[in-house]
Amino acid sequence: MPEENGSPAILTFVPRAVPEAAEPPAEADLDLLRRIAGGSEEALAAFYDRYSGLVWGLLRRMLGEGGEAEEVLQEAFLQVWRDARRYDSNRATPRGWLLLIARSRALDRLRKRAAVQRREEAITREEAARAVAPLGSRRLEHRESRERIHSALERLPREQRRVIELAFFHGLSQTEIAAHLGAPLGTVKSRALLGMKRLRQIFAAEGEMGLPLASQA
Repeated sequence: MPEENGSPAILTFVPRAVPEAAEPPAEADLDLLRRIAGGSEEALAAFYDRYSGLVWGLLRRMLGEGGEAEEVLQEAFLQVWRDARRYDSNRATPRGWLLLIARSRALDRLRKRAAVQRREEAITREEAARAVAPLGSRRLEHRESRERIHSALERLPREQRRVIELAFFHGLSQTEIAAHLGAPLGTVKSRALLGMKRLRQIFAAEGEMGLPLASQA
């Protein structure tokens, strides 16, 4: 198999969620790892065919059905390719070693995902505070407005709330929001319309409060 950018061609394979077969003899896996350590892409392909379905199932349970699971699958086998010489049979079976690699990389992704979400929420809170910051004698009015906005947003479904926060507090267009969230533009527009409709209903009993969405473009 030819290499692409220094990586074995195995990394371009599409993952297959195949049923898990009986665990092969440990010696067969050890032989594959010895050959991988020696630079055999054929051995890596055999190792991939043997365990990609098992690893794919684990990653989908941890990361969901998105592209991250596929990326981590490829990363795990790339690490096998790079680190096969460091494998220690006294610490884990080849199968167990591979699953440990995949699980560790998936946990890294989950930690990064949580960190990004916390950072975005902190930015949203800061933007909201600046957007309705008290000015002179209108301090109380602005404080009440801020509390009303946050109270109303908290009553929206998370997906609708996120779209409106990005539009209202961050000034993103719906096209930019779609790119930011990795969601179809039509989905973003639908969430925005539903969210704004719900906000108008919430504010109706208290008096109108304009929440203009950013440009549709």
